[in-house]
Amino acid sequence: MSLVLRHNPAAAGITLDKNGWADVNLLIAGMNKSRRTSVTFDDIKEVAATNDKKRFAFNDDFTKIRANQGHSVKVDVELKETEPPAILYHGTVSKFVRTIRAEGLKPQGRLHVHLSADRETATKVGSRRGTAVILVINAFKMHGDGYKFYLSENGVWLTDTVPAAYIYN
Repeated sequence: MSLVLRHNPAAAGITLDKNGWADVNLLIAGMNKSRRTSVTFDDIKEVAATNDKKRFAFNDDFTKIRANQGHSVKVDVELKETEPPAILYHGTVSKFVRTIRAEGLKPQGRLHVHLSADRETATKVGSRRGTAVILVINAFKMHGDGYKFYLSENGVWLTDTVPAAYIYN
């Protein structure tokens, strides 16, 4: 579901609207056809409700679903600019630190750079690829210098880029 709603809707033979929404019935039919499974509406609701990252959201009448953030396909999930906390965190692994220190954080094929409000979450994110290295982001100064921040519905802080001058650890 994450693959379809964030990166490749064609994998289930569906399209996302401009705001990233997919018709739930078409998603179910497409997933069942493409994967030869028997996904039900209740399965989709359970995945959305129990996903540890709260990655998915339904519209008010449960006829549409979308990923909250993390897209590599161009959609506007209607993020509102939000003033960030003074410090944010980014979890990575040591092999990327030299490049990040030189070039800053870039979205790397996604629409935004993902940041965390606490070290624990950043550590979980960074640990997916090995031993986590936690970078500290001076979000207060970035925001003061005109950089925009957004808070996704599932609590991930997003920005377009983080120049190296704002990164510490």
